[in-house]
Amino acid sequence: MPAPTIAISTVRPPAIWLACKPYVHGSLDESQPASVNTLKPPAASESSLDMLYQRPGFLLRRAHQLSVALFDLHCGALNLTPPQYGVLTVLSHAQGIDQATLAKALGFDKVTTLHIVRGLEARGLLSRLPDANDRRRMTMRLTKSGTSLLARSAPGASQAYAELMAPLKPREQAQLLALLGRLCDDLEPHARAPMHKLRA
Repeated sequence: MPAPTIAISTVRPPAIWLACKPYVHGSLDESQPASVNTLKPPAASESSLDMLYQRPGFLLRRAHQLSVALFDLHCGALNLTPPQYGVLTVLSHAQGIDQATLAKALGFDKVTTLHIVRGLEARGLLSRLPDANDRRRMTMRLTKSGTSLLARSAPGASQAYAELMAPLKPREQAQLLALLGRLCDDLEPHARAPMHKLRA
């Protein structure tokens, strides 16, 4: 069966990435010295707690917790979570995609995606309809209410992003995003829920 055509919507959520450019493979300028000391793996003689707190996974998880807390602070009144915001954002760019494509676009597993989609559908924020060419395939579109909620959440999402990145200078922000992008790209083959970014 040929791959389904993805309809790209003209509805765009307000940009929340401020002045930082998205990561493009190879975009990190390695000729410039890093602004922090080169990190080394913790020595075996260090305490297990020291090793724990220096682990990238621990720091990434904590940073994610802080990111979620800031998003909830500014968007919680709209009854919107970061995963729900992600679904609405993807659908605003690609109306008519199916659930499998949505899951891959966000790196979600099937169960998580179904749970989020059903919750948003119950609130009237998106609709699911059988594909005209394949009745077994359910396509999804934002409703007017979903588009409205996404627009109303934009200021809060922007504020949450700004506060998350505020401790870093603009150049450090760009470096952080580039390094995280490289990390995700290089380790993607190990992901339990594969991610395939949609292109506008």
